[in-house]
Amino acid sequence: MGPIRFIAPRGAVAVLVGLALLAVPAHAQQRAKTPAREAAKEAPKDTPKEAPAPADSPAPYDRDLMRMAEVIGSLSFLRNLCTTADAAEWPARMKALIEAEGITPARRDRLAGAYNRGYRSYALTYRVCTPAAHEASARFLTEGERLSHALAGRFGG
Repeated sequence: MGPIRFIAPRGAVAVLVGLALLAVPAHAQQRAKTPAREAAKEAPKDTPKEAPAPADSPAPYDRDLMRMAEVIGSLSFLRNLCTTADAAEWPARMKALIEAEGITPARRDRLAGAYNRGYRSYALTYRVCTPAAHEASARFLTEGERLSHALAGRFGG
């Protein structure tokens, strides 16, 4: 499995267009009052407003989480290159991480980007499994274990 590609949901485009419209100066939004506009203002609104999307504020553990995603990406490439028994687990682990922590599209993009950085950094360097690839993989396993314990210990989970 290669780099993870995140496709934004269709609703995200509507949100971005809506935010772009909010940036238009107020004087450009004023229009002449017409009978149709007056009637639309007076019509009752029966449709409930959608709940606002959660804010994309960084969590206190985001730095470690992004590093974890990068480590998983590196391991995904290296373990597959060296045909280890757990090679197929790493993309699945990243998918689970994105599903658990990717609350907003921007956050999912950042997680997928970190994974892809880790994956591509070793895809550019290694074409065959070498002792150095095994060593890098072992170091990433150690770092990933340390990060997961630190995240779980400090922030629960």
